[in-house]
Amino acid sequence: MDLSNLKPAEGSVKHQGKRVGRGQGSGKGGTATRGHKGAKSRSGYSKKIGFEGGQMPLQRRVPKFGFNNINRVEYQGVNLDTLQQLVDDKKVKDTVDFDTLFDNRLVHKNDLVKILGRGELKAKLKVSAHKFSASAKAAIEAAGGEAITL
Repeated sequence: MDLSNLKPAEGSVKHQGKRVGRGQGSGKGGTATRGHKGAKSRSGYSKKIGFEGGQMPLQRRVPKFGFNNINRVEYQGVNLDTLQQLVDDKKVKDTVDFDTLFDNRLVHKNDLVKILGRGELKAKLKVSAHKFSASAKAAIEAAGGEAITL
């Protein structure tokens, strides 16, 4: 190693970008690589989201439709066969509440839960939920369990 083959450690010297608008001597003076005229050459230019160069934007070309009811209440459905599966897998003994369903990843933390009547329930369970379908409630009580509305 001698002075002729010294070089800085890799990554220590960062490549500087082109210095535009610093006079004619730099080779990047004048228009500062922005070309001539037009919105993009001006200071303060920023392209608006969805702008298509003056062409009617997609968002305005496509017709509006639908309606979102702000008072709608969404429930996360859990069926009886799912509850029976939890019993079969020995994940629940006799009570099923929100925490049990959350721990088994059947619902998210802010969900409202509705128990639905698909499948059959053989186990005697004490089920707590925000809502029950009529068939689910009947099936839980027929199996000797209890349906508790939160």
